Amino acid sequence: MDLRIQAIHFDIADRLSDFINKKAERLARRFPAITDFEATLRVVKPETAMNKEALIKIVSPQHDDVVATKTADTFEEAVDLAIEAAERQLEKYKEKR
Repeated sequence: MDLRIQAIHFDIADRLSDFINKKAERLARRFPAITDFEATLRVVKPETAMNKEALIKIVSPQHDDVVATKTADTFEEAVDLAIEAAERQLEKYKEKR
């Protein structure tokens, strides 16, 4: 699985990068057909509460790309919510097969 993490207009901390890697690996174990995992993180302007956005894109040759975007107070929470939404989409594809 190819894993890419992109932080737009800020430097990503190692702890956040490790957190995303761990979540992506767990998802890849559950859905082995995943070939690419992209996480794009950005701070939404203006800087108020709920301004951290995570966009998760998952590519699998068996079905369409899965994309989920969530906004939260922290990047960890936004990534968690986006991955949960992506998992639900992957489950739907799995049930259709």
